[in-house]
Amino acid sequence: MSQEETAQPRIHVIVRGSTAGEVLVDGLSHPIVAADDAGVREEIIAHVTTRARVSGRALYITTEDESGQGELLVHPDGRVEGVGAGVPPQTRPILVPPAEDGRAEPVSAVRRETAMPLPPEPALPEPAASEPAPRAALPALDEESVFPMPISAPDSRSFAGALDGESATPPTLADFLDSRPEPPAGPAGWGWQGAVRRLSAGLISPTPGSGERAHRAAITAVQRSLNGPRTIVVLNPKGGAHKTTTTLLIAATLGIYRGGYTLAWDNNETMGTLGVRAQAARHTNTAVDLLRALDRFADPRSVRVGDLDNYVRAQGDAQFDALASDLDPAGAASIDADAFRKLHATLSRFYRVLVIDTGNNMRASNWEAAVETADQLVIVSTIREDTAYGAASLLDGLRQKGHSDKVDQAVTILASPAKNADEQLSARLHDHFGQLTRAVVDVPYDPALVAGGPLVIDALAPATREAWLRATAAIAEGL
Repeated sequence: MSQEETAQPRIHVIVRGSTAGEVLVDGLSHPIVAADDAGVREEIIAHVTTRARVSGRALYITTEDESGQGELLVHPDGRVEGVGAGVPPQTRPILVPPAEDGRAEPVSAVRRETAMPLPPEPALPEPAASEPAPRAALPALDEESVFPMPISAPDSRSFAGALDGESATPPTLADFLDSRPEPPAGPAGWGWQGAVRRLSAGLISPTPGSGERAHRAAITAVQRSLNGPRTIVVLNPKGGAHKTTTTLLIAATLGIYRGGYTLAWDNNETMGTLGVRAQAARHTNTAVDLLRALDRFADPRSVRVGDLDNYVRAQGDAQFDALASDLDPAGAASIDADAFRKLHATLSRFYRVLVIDTGNNMRASNWEAAVETADQLVIVSTIREDTAYGAASLLDGLRQKGHSDKVDQAVTILASPAKNADEQLSARLHDHFGQLTRAVVDVPYDPALVAGGPLVIDALAPATREAWLRATAAIAEGL
């Protein structure tokens, strides 16, 4: 048997944190990045499976993650098993102690009988009395000296189990439910794949293309289960930064794909424009009117979500509600931190997700209260120097106020102010905000948003709706 037939690569797998990993093949690094821990492990196994398929046999890998180290076999069909009883020893690389610290490490030969023993060291002269004795020469190693004790099988649940979402503890009902296979993706509906399926009346049904798969993944992210009500706060102290449009489009996307119980709330301390951009209702009541009537909602046993209809504005097919700020230019009423907290406590009983538009005054008490309650911050800016300056100064201010953790997990949305955005400035903004926030997402210019009237989702271009779906998916991943 030739050396090419017996040799296999040294493969070492490392999982770092929840979104990154690395596959080392004969010392050559292959970085792995995914949205979460499960995605990282899936990508790692897919990478090794591809190599196993090419080689036509199972590949031995060593693993390293937060639970420790292990050994696995990855088969060409994607099966993963722990190395232990019943696993042929010839699939493992030879372990040979290096010269210095005696720790064993794999070498490229796979069959033990093909490994070359270490040559004996040359004889050393007798040391002087004051010198320490040199290390004894290593004898030639045979199989018994390389493996003097039986190799105990590692707990296959340590890494292989983690790949399947299991833990080192006995499996539970939740583990059983988690082990169910993913539901079928369903037939393709887009592109040439969808056209072929329709033309053949379903006799030929290609799998969906990458664009359609990404679309479906974004919907799944938006529809993810939430552990209680969640608050999204949209920020930029500069006027005209796209905050209100962003608030409405996030709420609309959540409403369309989650089926309601979403509120877009204008938390401007005085006059905001969300009420102008939202679809009209039979009433003109605002957050100030709801604040005055909060006593009606004090007893949860006697109120229903429908009782809010006289204060919020239903947005039709977009399936979300809007709560406007005070629109009376002569009015003296304003919302402070205490008023915001009372409104937030009440509204959180009726809505799964609150998407909060904010004013331009970072020093306003209700602005600061909104940031304190936020589960997810959204930093929005057009691709312009002035609005980008506002967003950058905002992040500096939030860090100074002790919100570094929320900044790290924030999502930045960059909106194109024209058909052709400044590419050089866009690259600068991606570089700057990409280092400060969890994700940076681009949304395109759309003429349907320019006039400033009520938002009509159906008037938006398909590419615009898709971009906002992807942006909302990135936001939902932080909830």
